[in-house]
Amino acid sequence: MQILAVFLASTLALTSGFTTPPTAQLTKSRLFAEDEATDAPDAPALAVAKGGAIATLDDLKSFANDANPIVKYFDPLNLATFEGGFWEEGQDATIGFLRHAEIKHGRVAMAAFVGYLVHAQGWTWPFAMQMDGTGWPKLESVGSVPALWDALPQASKWQIILAIGALEVWDEYQFEGIPESKEPHYMRGGQPGKFANKKGSIFPLNLYDPFGFNGRMSEEKKQRRLVMEVNNGRLAMIGIFGFLAEAAVPGSVPLLKGLIPGYSGNVMIPFEGDFNWFPGNIAENVV
Repeated sequence: MQILAVFLASTLALTSGFTTPPTAQLTKSRLFAEDEATDAPDAPALAVAKGGAIATLDDLKSFANDANPIVKYFDPLNLATFEGGFWEEGQDATIGFLRHAEIKHGRVAMAAFVGYLVHAQGWTWPFAMQMDGTGWPKLESVGSVPALWDALPQASKWQIILAIGALEVWDEYQFEGIPESKEPHYMRGGQPGKFANKKGSIFPLNLYDPFGFNGRMSEEKKQRRLVMEVNNGRLAMIGIFGFLAEAAVPGSVPLLKGLIPGYSGNVMIPFEGDFNWFPGNIAENVV
């Protein structure tokens, strides 16, 4: 199963050749479309506001060639041309969904890959994990990097998951005019991979580019950086799944054999063995 996971991750990472639909200024955006003509604009309504064109198959193929001149455009499941688009949203919305998904997963994988390497060295924050002075779990005590997560208190896991969830809700849920400065959804002409965090909305700074460096880049340089990011993200997805596969099934990744400590847990069960809806004694009393 772990080998299959690595194969699927590798295939998905290498086959995605979807280009980024440019930003369009729409007056109304929603995460889930309704059967209203005003909520689902036709393809021409998704025209670019910043000097681009509607995302066509030619655009997809062009981006795929830039990202990987050897594999080029490769979409064996015909996701980009799925009849009617995902959820009957049309091709442009479908492309936006797929591009956003790949960029987001690539960024998470890059953070996970670097995080794995950092924890594999046994590095932790220099301060205590809890107010009572309890320290961080130690690699030598738990045996492997994935086991460090298992060793965290349940409250710590909830803090991480809920914080990420709050950012996801803000990014996905579309308010009608609340705030008016919020970028349109990536399935409604917004730019895939761009977190909706304009300065002055609910964040004091732009979380992605707090110092405004990207604003001084040319469009050509931004496009090159996007290709670099996508490729790095694809490689990171393969890399982190390689680590996890080798830890779960020693020898499943020959290049990592003997380098990754084994892990007997399940990375797909984040609360394995310690899940409670209520903390401490409250959970015991409820049960």
